[in-house]
Amino acid sequence: MTILKDRGLLGGLALAYTAFAFTFRGPRKFFWQRMTKTGLVLGSLALAAEPELRKVRIKPQDVAVGIGSAGGLYVIFQVGDRLARVILPKGGSDIDAIYGLRKLRDKREIAARLAFVIGPAEELFWRGMVQKRLQERFGTIPASALGTAAYGGAHLVTGNVTLIGAATVAGAFWGAMSALGASKGALIVSHMVWDIVIFLVAPTVKSDE
Repeated sequence: MTILKDRGLLGGLALAYTAFAFTFRGPRKFFWQRMTKTGLVLGSLALAAEPELRKVRIKPQDVAVGIGSAGGLYVIFQVGDRLARVILPKGGSDIDAIYGLRKLRDKREIAARLAFVIGPAEELFWRGMVQKRLQERFGTIPASALGTAAYGGAHLVTGNVTLIGAATVAGAFWGAMSALGASKGALIVSHMVWDIVIFLVAPTVKSDE
């Protein structure tokens, strides 16, 4: 069976790309509301399509693996931030535009949205559903590569080269973790922790607030 025969996967990807366009192309001041809605839609789809995801529970070892892996990804992004500012013509302004989203809502509210909806939903959908179905058809390594491409591709609509690259790197990192057997709980914790730390707690740029 090829990917073209999996209507659930194709439909899910079409919905995800449409939702990301809705999220990033709408009025900037309502970004977090739209991002949360996108998370709710994609996360709900994954839970409906993959019954085993409803059984995911976060265990103590998941917390340890999640925090440790988030720390490793944070180091990668510290290096990547510096390279982007040097290599890409608009690297600095692209990064500043991303961090400007922090000013749209209260930090505690953003943290709650990232931790309880956006981060978990992205792992359930992109790794729990998309990569899983790709793996069933193409094998572990090709599925990780294809899943990463799909995740990075969903960000093309932003027009922000640095964000597209960052999403692709993060997607490759979590995709590799999944391919190596990391639990869904560990992936969710990793995504949650990384989102909050790099975006709100210790960003790669000095806070101007």
